[in-house]
Amino acid sequence: MLPSSLLTDLDRSGPVPLYFQIATRIESAILDGRIPPGSRLENEVALGERLGLSRPTIRQAIQDLVDKGLLVRRRGIGTQVVHGQVTRKVELTSLYEDLARDNRAPTTDLLLHEVIAADARAVERLGVELDSPVLRIKRLRRADGVPLALLENFLPEEFTDISEAVLQQHGLYQVLRDRGVSIRVARQNIGARRASSSESQLLQVDKHGPVLTMDRAAYDNAGQAVEFGHHAYRPDLYSFEITLVDKYLSPTHDSKDET
Repeated sequence: MLPSSLLTDLDRSGPVPLYFQIATRIESAILDGRIPPGSRLENEVALGERLGLSRPTIRQAIQDLVDKGLLVRRRGIGTQVVHGQVTRKVELTSLYEDLARDNRAPTTDLLLHEVIAADARAVERLGVELDSPVLRIKRLRRADGVPLALLENFLPEEFTDISEAVLQQHGLYQVLRDRGVSIRVARQNIGARRASSSESQLLQVDKHGPVLTMDRAAYDNAGQAVEFGHHAYRPDLYSFEITLVDKYLSPTHDSKDET
């Protein structure tokens, strides 16, 4: 709910439209932190009744802020203040580390922790024997308490003793490094698709709305796969940053005058 003091002294008879006054004050409160990221606003009817204003006036003010990217409307959730987007460089780091570095207070909900028999996909990605033990984990990663990503990972037999408690407190790459693993290289694919029903619910996005995806397999110094994973991210709160370098350099010319 918006602070009562925010909109109590609107100029109802002046030349500045009421919707603009409302939008300006809410925008200022969002930018200076009085209305924190993730806050939900009352619906248009309730807010209009509280302020004694028409629904069209409230709707126009809210729409202005939606158009500016400060608010987002979500079916079943309502109108919510947008969090600052996480822009992640495509480097060999974990999401947990990236969030912690940016002071985004990462937390983890461990949704699944089980040892399963390696299937054909695990054989191909991890280089393990068919039906050998593989650790499968699935986590919901939050930033500042807001759902950001769903992470599903598979690890070979030597890591099946990684505990649930450790995974709830630390990022996976940190856990692996603490066990002496040096992650040297990774192969990954970035894409997008529609969210499943469960992903929509967990990530708090529109049902079957778009999600960003990343599939990654990581390898140690010896070239042995140590994990592979399938990840889904909220596109309104997350983006990838990639630096491209021209593969073909211009030939060097002699700077001396030619005569």
